[in-house]
Amino acid sequence: MPYASIEDLPDSVRGHLPEHAAEIYRSAFNHAWVSYADRGPDREEIAHRVAWAAVKKRYRKVEGVWVAR
Repeated sequence: MPYASIEDLPDSVRGHLPEHAAEIYRSAFNHAWVSYADRGPDREEIAHRVAWAAVKKRYRKVEGVWVAR
């Protein structure tokens, strides 16, 4: 289920990431959702993992807060 906007992201993502990081997450998730269409029931989990990896390339967690690298 691709996300149309960052407001559609799960609370566990939207509530913890800065707006730019949430947009990175949304974009990466949507791309992975399409790319891994053949993975069946694992598709959503894979897309979330890809999205978090994309966020972690540009952001890091410092004392519980996500900050730009």
